Amino acid sequence: MKLSTFLVIPSLLAVFALSSCTATGGRSRDESKILQGKMSFYSIRTNGGRHTASGERLSNGANTAAHKTLPMGTMVKVTNLINGRSEVVRINDRGPYIKGRIIDVTVGVAKKLDFINAGVVPVEVEILD
Repeated sequence: MKLSTFLVIPSLLAVFALSSCTATGGRSRDESKILQGKMSFYSIRTNGGRHTASGERLSNGANTAAHKTLPMGTMVKVTNLINGRSEVVRINDRGPYIKGRIIDVTVGVAKKLDFINAGVVPVEVEILD
């Protein structure tokens, strides 16, 4: 092999390594902590009661949500994939129990995420550390 070949190969490897990096502002996203599905909302009126599965009183304005399996108290960032709006919420309830839906947020969060009229939207849920 020529000397130039020995110089080209390491250069190409460096280019491939750099091209696989993502621009996330110095913070990489752990894809195992990202869930996608559909998000809906609920309120005191639709909950059928005033308390959540954690025993807390349900508040329509709280930044809380229901998830089937995440531990109570888990903080997640929910992003409405239709308009890109995001909010951080705390899991304090169980549900939703409708196929395809992965999270129910309070009506207050739904207003902030601007999907009251739609009712159900595609969502990305990022589990925060």
